[in-house]
Amino acid sequence: MFGFGLIKGLSVTMRHFIESFVYDRKPWEWFTVDRYDNKWLERHQAVDGKGIFTIQYPEQKRKVPERFRFLPMLVYEETPEEPRCTACGICARVCPPQCIYIERATDDRGRPKAQPSGFWIDAVICMSCGYCAEYCPFDAIKMNQEHETPTTDRDRDMFLDMDHLLVPIQYYAKLHPSDYEAEEAARRAKEEAKRRAAEKRAEKD
Repeated sequence: MFGFGLIKGLSVTMRHFIESFVYDRKPWEWFTVDRYDNKWLERHQAVDGKGIFTIQYPEQKRKVPERFRFLPMLVYEETPEEPRCTACGICARVCPPQCIYIERATDDRGRPKAQPSGFWIDAVICMSCGYCAEYCPFDAIKMNQEHETPTTDRDRDMFLDMDHLLVPIQYYAKLHPSDYEAEEAARRAKEEAKRRAAEKRAEKD
């Protein structure tokens, strides 16, 4: 029937409006509940959360989902002097806006080392696509979640060097626990396969 779809759509909007009002406003709790405590905020920011809410920023902030990504970061295992990065340059080649710059380190004899002496990212033009982290063969690049980066000089403060990019593996595990656990499980499985292959070769010999 002509106009039935319009009426149906308006009814959905009205239903959500009423549900949000009843769920969130709750007039009978106006004078008995702290409407902006941490428990209230967690309830509304849950996956199945309902209602409308206002965050008292900056005292309160929205919960960032694990899959959220902003700018890349470099991961190291033990010390910043020994990052996972081998300066292979794959990340710079696959970067769509070409905002990654790498300088390979050299030893005392001037031969190239599998380590960067300089790593820069122009955060002004970075599109946060995550290609660098996806294509890195050594899991050296991950996506950070630090998105509040106000500055008065973007040419100086948004051109990130290794001092700003290097983070410990524990920091990455805290931001992306599911991805970290999956990567560690795959790494353990790979090491176990190598160990078994070595044992078989030793038995043949």
